[in-house]
Parts: sequence; structure tokens; C-alpha cells
Amino acid sequence: MRDMIKMVVVLTCLTSLSGLLLSFVEMKTRIPIEESVLKFEKAPAIEQIFPVDSVSNDPITERFNIEKDGTKLQVFPAKLADGNKAVAFETVDGGGYGGEIGLMVGVNLATDKVIAVRVTTSSETKGFGSKAKDEPDFVAQFADKSIDTNFALKNEGVIDAISGATVTSVALSRAATEAQKLYKQFKSEIEQKIQFNFWF
Repeated sequence: MRDMIKMVVVLTCLTSLSGLLLSFVEMKTRIPIEESVLKFEKAPAIEQIFPVDSVSNDPITERFNIEKDGTKLQVFPAKLADGNKAVAFETVDGGGYGGEIGLMVGVNLATDKVIAVRVTTSSETKGFGSKAKDEPDFVAQFADKSIDTNFALKNEGVIDAISGATVTSVALSRAATEAQKLYKQFKSEIEQKIQFNFWF
């Protein structure tokens, strides 16, 4: 009985120590990982959605986070050359052929139209699903469409699938549909936050 109690105490101590170490490692690596994701995945997409000559601010440095009903959203605000305000934000779908696939969506707040979309994270098959990120034709289909557009694949919606990459196409279509929901859910909070920022 004594040995059993000793074993339970030792295991409890080891488990607690392991938990503390894992927590410490997560704390130390979270910020560098977030900075790396921003630099290598999100920033290139933002720069393509909002080219430097099309905005009068820096959406990447002026990004902000908002939360509503337990959902968090990182928002990249932009002031367009015509004076309109716009935002970009990322949605992620877990159903890509290679796993998670992210879509950065830029929307004009005045017109509720999609400015552009870009794939951020993707582990899709080279030459097939990777076309979503490497070739502009697929993502170009979303541009200049109302945020209320049915972004499902053709027969149900308006998006042509990538040849040989139906799974990837469906995942990106779902990510765009999720972006519609998030935009509608957060639009008033986004506009309030932007209204109080000095750069507008």
C-alpha cells in the first residue's frame, strides 16, 4: 500500500512538472510562431489584396483583434485610394486535401464587395490543389462580387473548381462562406473600432 501511494505521488509530481514545462515552452514559442505566420503567410496575402499604392495606411501594422460571442477575429484595416474603408481577415477550413487551408478575404466596407482573396496556409498537392495559391485564376473568381454571393462551387454557386483539385476547391469555397458569416457578425464592431482609430 505504501509503495502504491509513493508511486501515485511520484507520478503526480512528474505530471505536474511536465505540465509546467509544456506551458512554459508554449508561452515562449507562441509569440515567435505568431510573428512568423504573420510575416510569411498573412502579410504576403495582405500585400496582394491591398497593394501599397492602393491604400494610404499600413494594414499590417494597424491590425487589431476583436471578439464577439466567443469568436475571435484578427482584422487588417485599410483606407482605399477612393477614401472608402476596407478590411481583410482570414478564415481557415480543415477540409483541404492536405489538411487546413486558409483564405484571406478583403472586403470594401462601403460596398460590401469582395476586393480580392488570397490563399494563406496550404499543404495541398503540388500541381493540383497548390494551384489555388500559385495561380491567380481560381482566387480571381471571388473579386468584385457581393459578400452575399453564393460562393459554393458551380451547380450550387458561382465558383469554378480547380481542375483535378475538387477537395481543395470545396474547402476554399467553405472558407469563403465562413468569411461571409464572420463579416456579417463583426461588421458593426469593425466599423466602430475603425471610427475611433486616428488614421481615419
